[in-house]
Amino acid sequence: MMGRLKESRWVFILLSIVLAIVFWFYVRASVDPNGITSIHNVRVETTGTSVLASQGLTIAEITPSVVELRVEGPTSARTDLLRYHSNLYVVADVSRCVEGENTVRCRPVWPENFNEESLKGSEQEPPTITVLVEKLYNKSFDVEFQLNGRVAGNYEMGVPAIEPESVTVSGPVEQVNQVSKVVAVLEEKELSERFAGDLPLILLDNQGSPLTDLEVTLSAETAYVIVPVVVTKEVRLTVNLLPGGGATSENAVRNIDPPTIVVSGSEADLEGLEEISLGSINLSDVVGTNTFTLPIGLDPSLTNESGLTEATVKVTVEGLDTQVFPVTNIRTSGLAEGYTADLVTQSVLVTVRGPAEELARIDASQIVVVADLSNVNTLGASRVLAKVYLNGNSAVGVIGEYTVAVDISG
Repeated sequence: MMGRLKESRWVFILLSIVLAIVFWFYVRASVDPNGITSIHNVRVETTGTSVLASQGLTIAEITPSVVELRVEGPTSARTDLLRYHSNLYVVADVSRCVEGENTVRCRPVWPENFNEESLKGSEQEPPTITVLVEKLYNKSFDVEFQLNGRVAGNYEMGVPAIEPESVTVSGPVEQVNQVSKVVAVLEEKELSERFAGDLPLILLDNQGSPLTDLEVTLSAETAYVIVPVVVTKEVRLTVNLLPGGGATSENAVRNIDPPTIVVSGSEADLEGLEEISLGSINLSDVVGTNTFTLPIGLDPSLTNESGLTEATVKVTVEGLDTQVFPVTNIRTSGLAEGYTADLVTQSVLVTVRGPAEELARIDASQIVVVADLSNVNTLGASRVLAKVYLNGNSAVGVIGEYTVAVDISG
């Protein structure tokens, strides 16, 4: 009796398991039924392009660029695929393609964490794609710098340094020829300091518009760019007028052309710079109005942005009188030993400038003309420069240049 009961128990257990399995399949078929779903615009990607490149080949065109996938499986799996459509694609292995048209089959690449075993099957339409392969075309371009923004006021951008200076664009000849230039772009609204760093390289067409859909490669994707930025400042030019010839700066009117120049440098170097001196002019060299051309010198730490290397200074002495004196007190100095000098010039007309009342007190005997013979080494008659000294009155002064004739004998 007990044996029969035990046998009946095992029969009931097996029957329960069978019924549970049948019930599970029934529920699954009712709640998550199988079906077929078409997923459109599934993108086509490639693998094996490096093999083509090693053979000097490249992909010129893929037709079509998107395909349709028909998948069969439970509703839950098909819903997941539709939800993650952007992560679904098919891949074509082009490593065995040759130059010309090639027919290639693709395999689907499912989204991450998707269980492809939940599907009963999938089909692609069209079943194959056409891959057009051409010879790889290379073209070199100089890398240019482009600032998307502006340089801040009172600042100036220097010449950028770019590494690498040039890059090679590789791909189908038709696509490479669309490239007009390669630029390293810095996005900066107000550039006011030195920049150094990596910048992305962007391809531009002949209209200056970015080319974003080309199937080309670059020998470098970025460039290291250093952009120097300096401060600019307008600085006035000045000249120092030395008293001479009876005149001081109070008697002189000066005009400098240009009055200012623009220089650049660091903020520290320009902070205290208010003027640039052209040097000195001795008023004894000014008779009436004289014009002088003086060099514009700068500290090596600064740059002359105006590009002018000289300035013209016009000086006029006003409010003073002049008087000419015949001077016979002529001497020589500096003659080398063993030589003799005879003065050919016996009188020199010397012009003295100063206030009229002071000129009236001057006598020709107060004036001495001294001929400097230290550089004379030729026998015979020569005309040499002479210095003129006025003794006894500091309110007036001699103006102009003077020479005398001498005869040198040995």
